[in-house]
Amino acid sequence: MSTPPPDAASDPRRPTLRAKRLRLQTQSEPVVILRSDCHVSRSEGFAARSQILLSNNGHEVQATLYQIDDEELLALDEAGLSESAWEILNVSEGEAVQVSHAPTLESLASVRRRIYGARLDGAAFDAIVHDVVAGRYTEVHLAAFLTAGAAFPLDEAEIYELTRAMVEVGDRLEWDASIVVDKHCVGGLPGNRTTPIVVPIVAAHGLSIPKTSSRAITSPAGTADTMETLAPVELDLATLKHVVDTEGGCIAWGGAVHLSPADDRFVKIEREMDVDTEGQLIASVLSKKLAAGATHVVFDIPIGATAKVRTQEDGDRLARLAEAVAARFGLRICCLKTDGSQPVGRGIGPALEAFDVLAVLKNEADAPDDLRQRAALIAGAALEIGGKARAGTGAQLALETILDGRAWAKFQSICAAQGGLRTPPRACCSEALTAPVSGRVVHINSRKLARLAKLAGAPAAPAAGVVMDIRLGSEIERGQPMLHVHAETQAELDYALDYAARSPDIIEVELPT
Repeated sequence: MSTPPPDAASDPRRPTLRAKRLRLQTQSEPVVILRSDCHVSRSEGFAARSQILLSNNGHEVQATLYQIDDEELLALDEAGLSESAWEILNVSEGEAVQVSHAPTLESLASVRRRIYGARLDGAAFDAIVHDVVAGRYTEVHLAAFLTAGAAFPLDEAEIYELTRAMVEVGDRLEWDASIVVDKHCVGGLPGNRTTPIVVPIVAAHGLSIPKTSSRAITSPAGTADTMETLAPVELDLATLKHVVDTEGGCIAWGGAVHLSPADDRFVKIEREMDVDTEGQLIASVLSKKLAAGATHVVFDIPIGATAKVRTQEDGDRLARLAEAVAARFGLRICCLKTDGSQPVGRGIGPALEAFDVLAVLKNEADAPDDLRQRAALIAGAALEIGGKARAGTGAQLALETILDGRAWAKFQSICAAQGGLRTPPRACCSEALTAPVSGRVVHINSRKLARLAKLAGAPAAPAAGVVMDIRLGSEIERGQPMLHVHAETQAELDYALDYAARSPDIIEVELPT
């Protein structure tokens, strides 16, 4: 792995420019803008989209260069910085910033070899992951690495080495408990928000379950997005440990606690590319679980024609790989292959899914039973592998924990420890999508439903999304609502409805014979 010299940040031979804050939002990608006629650009031979190293008082950032010809925006001796570059460098307006070429990334040779069909060893993954975490990979480099494991999938040994490398560059949590339970769902199934139900059930039975969750990658809501409408999720390590020590469990955003930081960078690119490859998925899940200190994990794999995992064969292969890699780390994993033929619950979108969660936990009469049963299945598996229930009895024990109010009481306690229970927001705009004919619902396209919810604004607009009014097998009359689209602005609502009008196969209704 190539790194800059130890004294690079204070080398007086490096040219300097004055820092200027542009308040340019580029998500996480550091960007620097220079005048095309800047003397430093010319003397150093910088070209647009070059990677350059910026330094200031011990802080360094590798940034992508863009050039402008605007004399009013930047002076010749100024370096315009994006917000991410500004925050990393910790500079003040007008402060001197040293500028040089970024070091050569030797680990990119391994990415190129992987693209051309070579297998990588542990040293190669170590170098790649270290450079990723150090911020030396551009979004193009990250996309190339992720794509290299798609058409030519990572094998078991590679997934193990990638997982190990991802764990080693981040923090790791340690717990006094001998059994620490966790769970994960592969995803691809709208509304499948079981975590806020599973965690309090498991914690109510005395098991430790420090659940760190992601925000949405390719879906309208991640668990962290939904939970954030109910309680704070950006917990630092000290707060997270306090919540788990006092309540037995938490539901926190993993990106706030530096667990597997490489995965946080990969996820952002996967979100942009709308991809989630098998090997990367397993490495992502297991690295987070290992870093969180888990010893036992329940892995939910929904299988359906429009879910992320399409066939039983794909589900079996994913389960085998996950089990094999987990075993190398001494991690016990229970894989559940579940029905992914249609959305779970009614809501699709952060707040709408939160209302479903609350309905189940509070035992409301109209609570979605499919969400309740699914959460009980997963919680039951956790109780069984955690030694709190005999084989085959866990799901019933989990249901009893919901029905007798223990799960709701524990959920309230966890939310209080995380900063307080919140009321999820509601959207100001909504409209029904009605059945074009009378008949029976025979197909629901989960991918297009997720797309519809995202076009309505989810997850960025937490109240936006879709509420389902029907299920597979429902008998429906022409003009009857099949779903309601919720949006925080009329423009987003109209945009989503336009997509729905152009996608008649989102929900298919079969005419009576």
